[in-house]
Amino acid sequence: MQRQRGSSSFIASPKPGDSELFFWQAAVRWGPSAPRLWACGGRRRGWGGAGRGGEGVEGPRSGPSFTGFPVGSCGATRLRMRLSHVLSEHRLLRLRPVCTMLRKSVLRLLGRTGASRLSLLEDFGPRYYTLGSLSARDDARDARAYFTTPIFYVNAAPHIGHLYSALLADALSRHRRLRGPSTAATRFSTGTDEHGLKIQQAAATAGLAPTELCDRVSKHFQQLFQEAGISCTDFIRTTEARHRVAVQHFWGVLKSRGLLYKGVYEGWYCASDECFLPEAKVTRQLGPLGDSFPVSLESGHPVSWTKEENYIFRLSQFREPLQRWLRGNPQAITPEPFHHVVLQWLDEELPDLSVSRRSSHLHWGIPVPGDDSQTIYVWLDALVNYLTVIGYPNAEFKSWWPATSHIIGKDILKFHAIYWPAFLLGAGMSPPQRIYVHSHWTVCGQKMSKSLGNVVDPRTCLNRYTVDGFRYFLLRQGVPNWDCDYYDEKVVKLLNSELADALGGLLNRCTAKRINPSETYPAFCTTCFPSEPGLVGPSVRAQAEDYALVSSVATLPKQVADHYDNFQIYKALEAVSSCVRQTNGFVQRHAPWKLNWESPVDAPWLGTVLHVALECLRVFGTLLQPVTPSLADKLLSRLGVSASERNLGELYFLPRFYGHPCPFEGRRLGPETGLLFPRLEPSRTWLVKAHRT
Repeated sequence: MQRQRGSSSFIASPKPGDSELFFWQAAVRWGPSAPRLWACGGRRRGWGGAGRGGEGVEGPRSGPSFTGFPVGSCGATRLRMRLSHVLSEHRLLRLRPVCTMLRKSVLRLLGRTGASRLSLLEDFGPRYYTLGSLSARDDARDARAYFTTPIFYVNAAPHIGHLYSALLADALSRHRRLRGPSTAATRFSTGTDEHGLKIQQAAATAGLAPTELCDRVSKHFQQLFQEAGISCTDFIRTTEARHRVAVQHFWGVLKSRGLLYKGVYEGWYCASDECFLPEAKVTRQLGPLGDSFPVSLESGHPVSWTKEENYIFRLSQFREPLQRWLRGNPQAITPEPFHHVVLQWLDEELPDLSVSRRSSHLHWGIPVPGDDSQTIYVWLDALVNYLTVIGYPNAEFKSWWPATSHIIGKDILKFHAIYWPAFLLGAGMSPPQRIYVHSHWTVCGQKMSKSLGNVVDPRTCLNRYTVDGFRYFLLRQGVPNWDCDYYDEKVVKLLNSELADALGGLLNRCTAKRINPSETYPAFCTTCFPSEPGLVGPSVRAQAEDYALVSSVATLPKQVADHYDNFQIYKALEAVSSCVRQTNGFVQRHAPWKLNWESPVDAPWLGTVLHVALECLRVFGTLLQPVTPSLADKLLSRLGVSASERNLGELYFLPRFYGHPCPFEGRRLGPETGLLFPRLEPSRTWLVKAHRT
């Protein structure tokens, strides 16, 4: 089981026919003093829970009124639109001088003059593709971002599904850091969920005290994430004192707002899933002896009938506020099919939720404040971890909330997309900004299960395939929309093909002493490769396919950034791999090993071929940093790219092609680092089971 946390800012989308310059006009008129910046014409509106179940949100109190959702929690300081979202390309070209002037004005008004460096794309026309716009495209450079994984249940050792969740969050967090200069503006938390009946029972079965079991398994998760290069800024355990303070304070807020009452709960409870189930979600399953027993319709885990007096949360009050939140913010839950599923759930009755258990039945948890006879429901306890990490209940947490993105498995969607936002609305807070949902991993077509003996140990995979290799495989093959299958041969084939042969082979070709004896970034010859395709002349050597390569690699950073924003890291890696293949085709087509440095005819073109290939490699290395940090560092170091030249905001591809100086031209390459990624030997029988707890 996994747990996670959240945050929320809302994005307004322009409607057809809206003024194309409205967003900029609104920003200039209200400036940073506006409590919220709204986009799109219509009436002003707010949203909130019924009764006390939500915090109303309003737009500007003066000037024209608008319909939409607030851009961010700090007024206009979170710009989430660009003119390129509204204008077509040919109209952007006509408005380029006006856009530049408006953008500078807006940046001054918003106090971002330090980050007002304009993209060279805007300054030099449509042919000069750069990444300069990415650092200021959807997020201000100084805007904060907070990523979370589920907190993982400690009833068993970690498997590759746990690692996959952590890697998704790690890649998103690393990519976000590459957009701006300040790593302090990005936080990333993971951890372990250590309370609940399942932990209590697992400890008893193992003959251990609950604290002993939690310490042991939590250590396994910490070691795994350290070995896998998970760059979390916080690892939280729900048994920590700071978390107990946060949970009990959150409980007090809900109680003070009249959202908790004591009543008798009677119904089905699933200890494995730590949740209550209505009758419609329970079915009967045949046992090995032919007898039937009740199980959860969704998970298949056994359930038992429970009747006890508990504290109950008025969840039924939040059905309509949750529907309005999701319908007004279609990107709140990504991918879209999961967003649709949650709306379908909300079309059904939403009964009040039991949020405590009798302490005599469940003692391993956080007591209800003022009532030691009750223990706080494990999911309410666990979900508050997202607030604990950022300092709740102290005021400091408000600087991070709601700029939060949760990464969760699909099996815990209901807890994060219904219960958690309802709790937050009830406490007068906003729901999470984004909830990224992923599916599960199977092994050779079967669900991972201890009973089947096919649970894959991720630490052994990291040792066998290397850390970067296994990170690349999971993020390249994992598709959030549906379950993905793991088997050894697939890993070996993918890594050998894309990392060892395609990328590693390309680097080796371009840095080999026989082809590049000076071990430098050779000069780019504009007469051999003019910026305008179709030119003819005795020195022109570039072909149509070469211009297609330049276009593909030039637009690759934005394409990759869009895929990250859409939670499609696998598509980002697919796009990089496609460009690697294109670059190998470019090198193969012009065969620099057949050219002679001593020839006045060959030398300029030989240098140009290597220059273009090395520039492509520099882009690939920069974009692979969130997924394969060590491999990318090795590649960029071999190219002589310094640490300060590896951010997305500094990534200007092939400037010589556009008539601008290249800081790498003539620079010596870095020291020889050996094979970028050694080929792996296939194994037909290799399969590693998880270590026993």
